[in-house]
Amino acid sequence: MSRDTAEAEAAMKGITFPAWQGQHYVTLAELLVRLGSFGLGLTWRVEFDEIVDLRCVELERRSADTGMDTLTLLSLTTPFLQLIDAEARGFADDRLVVVLTEADSSLWDVRAADEHVLRELRHAYQEATDL
Repeated sequence: MSRDTAEAEAAMKGITFPAWQGQHYVTLAELLVRLGSFGLGLTWRVEFDEIVDLRCVELERRSADTGMDTLTLLSLTTPFLQLIDAEARGFADDRLVVVLTEADSSLWDVRAADEHVLRELRHAYQEATDL
């Protein structure tokens, strides 16, 4: 991670919430949809600590160099893809603006440069707390 990216992430505010909402697992695809128009123009880079599905290999391959657009990422994460220890970083014009981190298939941490994004996710996921 570049110094600029690390500084951008450190400046972001964030929330955390359970990946399991009752019997429902919140997927990366669901989070992408909840980002709404904020997420549409982003370029994504995705990394996994644990490969749980062949789609994970494809996601890493496509995001290795210049990244992939949101619709490509969305298409590769649907239907249902449960992640274990994964991170998706969203960039706008090479500037990090959102980080979605899935920890042990049990928690989502979301950091964003735009507080509006966090407000929307707090509304959708009532158990969300600040990081």
